[in-house]
Amino acid sequence: MGARSWLVIGYCLCAASAVGAADTWYVDNLYGDDTRDGRTARSVGASGPFRTIARALRAAGPGDRIELAATGKPYRESITLQGGRHSGSPESPFELVGNGAVLDGQQDVPVEAWHHVEGPVFAFRPVRKSFQTLYLDGRPAKRVAVSRGADKLPELPPLNWCLWRGEVYFAVQPGRLPGQYRLTYGALPVGITLYEVRNVLIRDITVRGFQLDGINAHDGVRYTLLMGVQAEGNGRSGISAGGASRLTLLRCVSRGNGVAQVRSESVARMRLRDCRIDPEGPSRPVMEEERSRVEQVPR
Repeated sequence: MGARSWLVIGYCLCAASAVGAADTWYVDNLYGDDTRDGRTARSVGASGPFRTIARALRAAGPGDRIELAATGKPYRESITLQGGRHSGSPESPFELVGNGAVLDGQQDVPVEAWHHVEGPVFAFRPVRKSFQTLYLDGRPAKRVAVSRGADKLPELPPLNWCLWRGEVYFAVQPGRLPGQYRLTYGALPVGITLYEVRNVLIRDITVRGFQLDGINAHDGVRYTLLMGVQAEGNGRSGISAGGASRLTLLRCVSRGNGVAQVRSESVARMRLRDCRIDPEGPSRPVMEEERSRVEQVPR
């Protein structure tokens, strides 16, 4: 299927969303409660928003819409849309509407997890080691690359870090300790996983700080549009597609991710329209593996 056909599908999904989903479920991570019914944006008696997106996904059915409140507090969840329950139709796609909310996979490094190595260098061992990222004040800290099989820890300037032999190493400034910084790491693996879904629209959400990918269309994803999505500071890629997935990105931003901003593998196909792909450091803008393809369509 050509780029024009995929873009037509994307615009049809946008138009269909205006018709309305079968049911709308509301989520508010400040004032919501998973014991409520999720039917209203504000709490009134037994009615009110859920606190977690996962609870809304358990309640939702085909063609429904999930509306997130942008509270200023990140949603710290790793969620999955899977199968017919989280799929829609061309007339009524399944929607996840962020309204500017942030989905964040970071977690504080416990002070007691650090141990002294030498000089200004301290280390801790995360549970998930591959593609790990250390964040300073919520943004990826400056990383020193370590070659595969290196038998020596590289020199780390202050406020730099590296991943070596399964541990995260960080160099402090003179007279300081790791606990005196706001240091976090990618504790959750993937922000949004899509698997065997059809006719899905995800829009207006930022996905950041996950150990692997911000969004991963694992396999069997068709007629799915990401619109106005920002993916930043994730360990491997901002947005990834695998298997036989087909994914369209419209006005999305992917930046500051560890290996690639956008990544595809197997026989996946991705179409990018009016997207901003900003590499930072050694990461690649686009990574195509095996027989996959990423096509960037000019404005």
